[in-house]
Amino acid sequence: MSSAPPVLPPGPPIVVAGIGADGWAGLGEGARAALRAAGVVLGGPRQLELLPAEVTAVRIAWPTPLRPAVPGLLAEYAGRGLAVLASGDPMFFGIGRALAEVAGPERLNVLPHPSSLSYACARLGWPLESTEVVSLVGRPLETLNLALHPGRRVLVLSADASTPAAVAELLTRQGWGATRLRVLEQLGGPDEHQLAGTAADWPHPPGDPLNVIALDCAADGPRGSVVPGLPDDAYESDGQLTKRHVRAATLATLAPAPGELLWDIGGGSGSIAIEWLRAHRDCQAVSVERSPVRAERIARNAATLGVPRLRVVTGPAPAALAGLPTPDAIFVGGGLTAPGLLDACWAALPPGGRLVANTVTLESEALLTEWYRRHGGDLLRLAVAHAVPVGGFTGWRQAMPVTQWSVVKETERTNTA
Repeated sequence: MSSAPPVLPPGPPIVVAGIGADGWAGLGEGARAALRAAGVVLGGPRQLELLPAEVTAVRIAWPTPLRPAVPGLLAEYAGRGLAVLASGDPMFFGIGRALAEVAGPERLNVLPHPSSLSYACARLGWPLESTEVVSLVGRPLETLNLALHPGRRVLVLSADASTPAAVAELLTRQGWGATRLRVLEQLGGPDEHQLAGTAADWPHPPGDPLNVIALDCAADGPRGSVVPGLPDDAYESDGQLTKRHVRAATLATLAPAPGELLWDIGGGSGSIAIEWLRAHRDCQAVSVERSPVRAERIARNAATLGVPRLRVVTGPAPAALAGLPTPDAIFVGGGLTAPGLLDACWAALPPGGRLVANTVTLESEALLTEWYRRHGGDLLRLAVAHAVPVGGFTGWRQAMPVTQWSVVKETERTNTA
């Protein structure tokens, strides 16, 4: 996926200075000089309070919510010697990403400070490159679920002082109560401090809002997996669920890649969209489901399985597809015979986009056969059988076979052969 062009026109450089809990004393001379020369400094209230009187710039605190305000504030102050204060490394889970998207990276003069994560790994003796990092700043708590695996080390960027207790409660509820937590507060500053305990008996009241949580993951329950094909019982379902082995084959055909967007039409229990999102943190997905009850269930499943960012649209397709962002791939798991559905999906796909459709009915199979004749691709049948007791013996119980059509949209063509 290509990056969007910057919102602001070319202009003077914008200084982006990282600052830590050690404040002004921890800044290099380059960052100090840039802040002394600034006419306006944008930052969080805590960061602005760390500046000494020798920084004479006008100080403006970020509003809440922050992200929607960025274009307007940069447009207003970028011509007045603008500097932005950020926590630690501005380009690592920081404001730097939003600034680059709005102003363009070539306008930024980024002066990073060691991040709280670097400090945390230094204190813990953990290699940063093999430590999972999860930010809960402006993100749902359930985002953490995706990172939980036995023996893994995870660093969590806290939203505020209440985050450690909330994380401990989540871990206990999800079967990770034996996980060791260490809360590292005010890293790099004179008031640096650590708290420790396990999730199941976390004893500490809320402390400093500037904290990082270190997790040594230990599970009391079943282990998860990082590949498609989670057990069927991982999902809350009323039976409308793409079963495990067919799901794994379907995700392999959809072939998710970082940054790509999936439309999952006829979401059911949400399994295809959820496992698409679990493939990479930058994957995106929209699940379209006509039943409000199922739509709510999809959202619950997404949160439980660590991808609460799944967007759920309630309504019938193709009408509910109007206005959705352009997909890189589309999966149709239900409603194939709805008038105009496949036509709408085909029209929405850009060149190179993938379309995968599954069905168990003869009527929908006939439709897929016709689309296969017109557009090519692959048409196959997936059959799964499970061994079950047959009296005192064992036999095979066949599940309903699934017909799957998949195609990559290249150029419009009609095959009349």
